[in-house]
Amino acid sequence: MADESTDPRTYWVVRNDEEQYSIWLADRELPLGWHREGKEGPKQDCLDHIDTVWTDMRPLSLRVRMEQETRPA
Repeated sequence: MADESTDPRTYWVVRNDEEQYSIWLADRELPLGWHREGKEGPKQDCLDHIDTVWTDMRPLSLRVRMEQETRPA
């Protein structure tokens, strides 16, 4: 495993259908259910990007269910 401070590899920011984020090595095939979000670069840059865009850690399905429960009948 590459040292964090000298890791020369390129990463992608990826997101799944539940709007959960992760990083993935750019030279590897994405697992099913994950899609490139658009940001790519060094690992720390990708992690910093996730910190700014992933402001609600709840999965999409939970947010939708909670919203439906708070609507008046």
